[in-house]
Amino acid sequence: MTGVLLVDKPAGPTSHDIVQRIRRVAGLRKVGHTGTLDPAATGLLALCLGRATRLAEFLTGMDKTYEGVLRLGITTSSHDLEGEVLEERPVPTLGTKELETAFSVFTGNILQKPPMLSAVKVDGERLYKRARRGEHIDRPARPVTIYEFSLTAFDGRDVQFRLRCSSGTYARVLCADVGQRLGCGGTLAALRRVAVGDHHVNDAAMLDSLDSAEVIRARLLPLERALSLPEVKLLDGARERVRHGHSFGTEVIAGEYPSQSGWVQVKASSGELLALAEVHENAHGVRIQPRRVLCDG
Repeated sequence: MTGVLLVDKPAGPTSHDIVQRIRRVAGLRKVGHTGTLDPAATGLLALCLGRATRLAEFLTGMDKTYEGVLRLGITTSSHDLEGEVLEERPVPTLGTKELETAFSVFTGNILQKPPMLSAVKVDGERLYKRARRGEHIDRPARPVTIYEFSLTAFDGRDVQFRLRCSSGTYARVLCADVGQRLGCGGTLAALRRVAVGDHHVNDAAMLDSLDSAEVIRARLLPLERALSLPEVKLLDGARERVRHGHSFGTEVIAGEYPSQSGWVQVKASSGELLALAEVHENAHGVRIQPRRVLCDG
């Protein structure tokens, strides 16, 4: 059983809980998720089954889109409603302009410090484990990109927003930062992931419906539809070169190569995904080196 399974995660279970359930129902050990959602968050969780686990890092690295609610006037230890309330303040009278200005500060390429209650590793240990021991350590800020951080509604306390961002961005940290900038504090009150790259939650299965291996198999996206990387198609007869991981040039490609650097999908003329490869140039011209070989004999 191989493919990508799109699941609409409910509030409550962890991402690991979802993986364990699918492993049990599918009778398959090779299952992994491609981007953690906090237990209280809902929405799209993309799982890789079987050989699709070789694609996991590329799905994990896709941009994410969220819809959420920022609650002003409250600061918590975890930057969401699951944490301890640290402070409550009155919310000033705010208009759309003030909120949009605050959001714009955190749009573009920014540095973001991961929260203590997160799965990020520092010195080989996950931060949430250190937090549970009462430790508070300095965390290096990491570059993230916020493509869109926009206000969609405001009732005087709760701000509904839409967020499109690079992988590794913490929406709850953005909420805390906006609250701090507005002077009243803020925390994430609700979050739903609606897209991972080109995959949308509207195409995902509800968790409760995935109750048999047959249902899971029927819902799997094939490897060929999992990624949005550029593609190169091979001429007939070049499959063995790819299968053995040998580099190749434009002489075995049908049509133009899409770029002179970066990752590409290598496909047979039939459309079958054979490998993921890196494109580079050397003295002999453009070369394509398979890195994740997916085809067999």
